[in-house]
Amino acid sequence: MSSPLALLQTLQRPSLLRSTVAVRRRHHRSHPTAVRPSLHFPNNALKYWDNFYRRHQDKFFKDRHYLEKDWGQYFSGDIGSSNGKKIVLEVGCGAGNTIFPLLASFPELYIHACDLSPHAIKLLKSHADHKETQVNAFVCDVTEEDLCDRLAPSSVDIVTLIFMLSAVLPSEMPKILQNIRGVLKPDGCVLFRDYAFGDFAQVKLKEKDRMITENFYVRGDGTCSFYFTEDFLSNLFLGAGFFTADMSIYQKQIENRLKNVTMDRCWIRGIFTKQDCRLPDSVLASK
Repeated sequence: MSSPLALLQTLQRPSLLRSTVAVRRRHHRSHPTAVRPSLHFPNNALKYWDNFYRRHQDKFFKDRHYLEKDWGQYFSGDIGSSNGKKIVLEVGCGAGNTIFPLLASFPELYIHACDLSPHAIKLLKSHADHKETQVNAFVCDVTEEDLCDRLAPSSVDIVTLIFMLSAVLPSEMPKILQNIRGVLKPDGCVLFRDYAFGDFAQVKLKEKDRMITENFYVRGDGTCSFYFTEDFLSNLFLGAGFFTADMSIYQKQIENRLKNVTMDRCWIRGIFTKQDCRLPDSVLASK
């Protein structure tokens, strides 16, 4: 079986692209009402993500218990100079699949949680484990609204970006990083996890001709997804004034026996800081 990366490269060959364009033209002649992927979708992200959470409620994403294993040293207070409670900002919090597992493992945390979707925030606040003494949840479009209007500048120890940045246009990503940089403490960090180039989902979207711009696609429900390379991600953060403390690609084969499909999933993880610093030896040893 060809790897996802090899298949993507094959799809980009000129001869195949020409035949793909021809098929696409025939498709549109026979289906005049077909909608080609366009900026309509990311420009109406609020509509599509609110519909997503109305449809799926809090049942779509699994709780992210792996965060304790990946980054427990940051949340426990072993890394950083913060005294007392650590302050976390979760950008793109959804229905709470990141923050509630974190609070279960690290109840001393205080978490600010924001999302574009009002329905997602409503779901989060209705969660059985939601407590206003631990969580400040609010609606915010971080591509447009200044986080410093909501939070004190340089007041956050950790910003988590978990499958959030991929949902916005690549041209909007620098704005988001500049925005979160304003509320991050000088010794704070950004913990990042998202989709990587060559992921099974990208291959399928490529086959369906769902690309809007390079490595940025729209799904069938109108939500969008970008697939990161290490070079793109490191340069993106560097351009916003961050240093890369750590970055890695994580790959896993998942078998769907019902559909008889083997999926090569690819994710990218990164740790970014406002100061130029390397990871402590204890963290490197645990990787």
